Amino acid sequence: MTYRIGEAAELLGVSADTVRRWIDAGRLPAGRDDHGHRSIGGADLAAFARQLADEPDPGTARSSARNRLRGIVTAIARDTVMAQVDIQAGPFRVVSLMSREAVDELGLEVGSTAVAVIKSTTVVVERGDDR
Repeated sequence: MTYRIGEAAELLGVSADTVRRWIDAGRLPAGRDDHGHRSIGGADLAAFARQLADEPDPGTARSSARNRLRGIVTAIARDTVMAQVDIQAGPFRVVSLMSREAVDELGLEVGSTAVAVIKSTTVVVERGDDR
């Protein structure tokens, strides 16, 4: 399986220009398809994604959770005790329920950046689009 630049960018959560820069810098191997468009082998893309994930994240030194999605707070719904915080992390919407006190202490507001840290014993995996 091979991926075009735009598909690789979407999977990695970056822009197509960033993928092109990585290819031009020799960080990500790519070839050309029958039409002359750059394409990336699935195994090469998977290895590169793993390499990106292995790059140090300062937050992982303080936590056993490794699933961290940085994004922007898009909505906060508060009541007297609880709050719902919506974070858009790339193409992913993450919703967290927490105490209103926690939201206030963190200073979260719509437009601020936040990191959703996810630790779960159950992760459902679905097969992606077959092209």
